Amino acid sequence: MKLNLVGLLFGALFGGLLAGAQLHEYDTIHAMLRLDEPDVFLIMASAIGVSAPLLYVLERRRARSVFGGDVRLSRSRPERHHWQGGALFGLGWAIAGTCPAPALVMVSSGAMLGLVAIPGIFLGLYLNERSAGTADHVGDGEHRELEPA
Repeated sequence: MKLNLVGLLFGALFGGLLAGAQLHEYDTIHAMLRLDEPDVFLIMASAIGVSAPLLYVLERRRARSVFGGDVRLSRSRPERHHWQGGALFGLGWAIAGTCPAPALVMVSSGAMLGLVAIPGIFLGLYLNERSAGTADHVGDGEHRELEPA
């Protein structure tokens, strides 16, 4: 329950940041994709520039999260399904002008396009699980912990 409340709080804060930066606006995303608004790319780059070194340091120091889990980054080599998924995600992003978090912000701000995008997101998740032949995991399964032999 505590984890859910923390997730709700951080999700609401993140949604507020997205709305404040107008990243839930269809026109903002399309201007970014046309390279008319580089500030959106700068926002993304600053998030990566802050979080990547911080996570690296936390992992090296064997830090534990506030909920007791180890801070550990998952690593994998790019494979064909990563490129295919990225291309499909980018296509959907270009058409809808949104991705999962901003789609929720769109709905909360009254933009009805979010009501079209959100079912599309869940349809994509469903089709991915169905094509994987199993529904017992989230994601592509390559980051699961290996059981000791």
